[in-house]
Amino acid sequence: MANTSSLLLSFHVITAILIVVLILLQKGKGADMGSAFGAGASGTLFGAKGSSNFLSRTTALLATVFFITSLTLAYLNKGTVVSESVLDQVESPAAVPDESSDNLPQIPQE
Repeated sequence: MANTSSLLLSFHVITAILIVVLILLQKGKGADMGSAFGAGASGTLFGAKGSSNFLSRTTALLATVFFITSLTLAYLNKGTVVSESVLDQVESPAAVPDESSDNLPQIPQE
């Protein structure tokens, strides 16, 4: 079980890093104005449409994988965390005597 969790956690971290990289590679919405005036995008690696469709679909796929691995890790680790509180280690205080009890010292009245 520990090997499965470790492997899944590694896959989860790699997926998160890939999502960040793919988001940083994508163009912003304002970058489309430059290609509207003939920026020569037809000779690129991803074709005339550019890389936006490929990158956005890949990002969506990786986001889905990220959510699935998050839910799976949460399910596998359910109930395995033991919380130890400092308050659980404190013993209950000794019984405090009542003020009305007779074993209190008497103060002389003047």
